[in-house]
Amino acid sequence: MNWISNVVPPKIRSFLKRETPENLWVKCPDSGELVFHKDLEANLMVVPGSGFHMAIGARARLTALFDDGAFEDIATPEVPIDPLKFRDVKRYSDRLKEYRAKTGLQDAILLGRGSIEGLPVTAAVQDFAFQGGTLGMAAGEAIITGIQQAIANHTPFVIFTASGGARMQEGMFSLMQMPRTTVAVRKLREAKLPYIVVLTNPTTGGVTASYAMLGDIHIAEPGAVIGFAGARVIEQTIRERLPEGFQRAEYLKAHGMVDMVVPRTEMRSTLANICSILMNKPRNAAA
Repeated sequence: MNWISNVVPPKIRSFLKRETPENLWVKCPDSGELVFHKDLEANLMVVPGSGFHMAIGARARLTALFDDGAFEDIATPEVPIDPLKFRDVKRYSDRLKEYRAKTGLQDAILLGRGSIEGLPVTAAVQDFAFQGGTLGMAAGEAIITGIQQAIANHTPFVIFTASGGARMQEGMFSLMQMPRTTVAVRKLREAKLPYIVVLTNPTTGGVTASYAMLGDIHIAEPGAVIGFAGARVIEQTIRERLPEGFQRAEYLKAHGMVDMVVPRTEMRSTLANICSILMNKPRNAAA
C-alpha cells in the first residue's frame, strides 16, 4: 500500500488514477523489445527491430492482401454444431460461442474474393485465435467452398494456414475433412488453376498432413513452426536430439519442404508475381 492509498480520500484518488490501455505497448517474444501497438499494426504485426512475426487476425490479413483493402466475404454452408454433444470442463457449443464473440468469426477460416495488383484471387485465412485454428467440419466446408468459388471464377486459390491440427471435439467428423479437402485440391488442379499455400506460425497436425502440403507453391513466413508432431514428441520417440531450428520455416526451405520464405511485408507483391506468372496475366504494380 502506498501513501495515496493510505492518506488520499477515495474521491480525490479517482482523479489521480490514470487509465492506461493494457495493449498500448507490446513486448517482442524474441528480443524483448517494446513496440507501440499502433506501430506494430501499421507494420502488419511484424516487430520492426527484430523482424519477429506476431499473429495477425484473419480479416486484417485479407485487408492487407487485397487492393485497397477491399474484398468480398464468401459465405460458407452451415454445418451441425456439436454433433457429438462433446463436453470436457464446458460444453463444446459454449466454447464455440466464446470464440465467435472473441474473434468475430463464425469458425477458424475466413474466405474472401478480391484482387491483388489487379489480378482476381480467391483466398482463405486460417485464424489461430479461433480455437487454435483447428480443423473441423465448418473449416473443411469453408476450404471446399473457397476452392469451388475459385474454380467457378477461374482464379488462383491462396490459403494462409495456421493450425494446431484436427479439432478433437468433433472426432471422426474432423478427421474426415482431411480427405475431403484433399479431393477439393485435386479438382482445383484438374481445372488447371494455381493452389498457393502460405504456411504461417504454427501449421501442424492433420492440417500439415493434408491440404497444407499439397500446394503448387509453398511459401512460409519467417520463423514459422511447420510439422506434424511436436519436436518434443519426436525427440522422445526417436530418443535423439533434433537439429537446431528443426521444423522452422528456414530449416524446411533448406531441406526442400518449402519453396520460399517471405516476410509478411513482402507477401502481397510476391503473391501478385506468382499469380501473374502462373495465370499468364500481367499485374498492375500500381494497384
